Amino acid sequence: MSDVEDRSPEDPERVAASEPSAPPEPPPAPPEAPSAPFEPAAAPAGLPPASAGWTSLPPVRADDPAENHGWPTPTPLPDGDPIGFEPPSAPPALPPPLLALEPPPPDRRPVRHSRNPVDRLTRGLPNPLRVTIDWVVTIVGAIVIVLLVKAFVVNPYRIPSSSMEPTLHCARSEPGCEARYSDRVLANRFLYRLRDPRRGEIVVFKTPAAAKIKCGAGGTFVKRLIGLPGDTLQVKLRNGNGYVYINGKPLKEPYIQQSRRAAVQGFGPVKVAPGHYFMMGDNRSQSCDSRMWGTVPRANLIGKVFATYWPPNRISLH
Repeated sequence: MSDVEDRSPEDPERVAASEPSAPPEPPPAPPEAPSAPFEPAAAPAGLPPASAGWTSLPPVRADDPAENHGWPTPTPLPDGDPIGFEPPSAPPALPPPLLALEPPPPDRRPVRHSRNPVDRLTRGLPNPLRVTIDWVVTIVGAIVIVLLVKAFVVNPYRIPSSSMEPTLHCARSEPGCEARYSDRVLANRFLYRLRDPRRGEIVVFKTPAAAKIKCGAGGTFVKRLIGLPGDTLQVKLRNGNGYVYINGKPLKEPYIQQSRRAAVQGFGPVKVAPGHYFMMGDNRSQSCDSRMWGTVPRANLIGKVFATYWPPNRISLH
């Protein structure tokens, strides 16, 4: 007998051994167990049982220090049921975060240049020089304004003699003066450019050349205007006092004191020429006026005295 078993190819066991085997089929899955109904977990010890219909545990009681997280303590009902629990209020709002400080925006307003012509002309010069020029222009401008006002608007004058006493005082150093200080008056220089002079006004004027010969002084006088152009003027004596008549009628002169009416002699009658004015002082016995050196032409009139401004106790309007 041979050591090798002789088998034919047709042997089914041999054929099966020679062919590759198929993968084994997986075992069948076990049947699923029916799901049990949901049951809530048992409540921890020390808590009341959940009420019917709850799907979660009741809130933790605030008396447990380990579980107190700021929730308010629920108000239990008499039977211990914490249905009276109220939800907590909203936490207080936190302050807004601090904003980063930013520098203020730059000043973008338009630069306004001065309208002063001096500032415009000296814009490129150093500041000390500009200040000096500004002061010089200011002082010179003030002087020019004062001169223009004196020349065309108002000019002050001092009363040097007693010819206008007691209406205008002079200092006692002069004969017939009643005051300690001479009055200083203001004359309106442009008024007679607007209207004609009127009788009774106190007028500042330049005297004719004859005044210096008759009175020993000339220049600028202050007298009262008595006669207008075309008037016939006469001074009559009564009991040693002089009274003025204009066109045959006595002139009312409330500005003259009775003691100042004394006249050395009568005067006139004379007719005032057109464009001329007859001047007299209120202190008739001590006034060198038109009775001595004649009438004053319109061109010589400077202005009307409208106020006394010095001394303070003599401030008044005329």
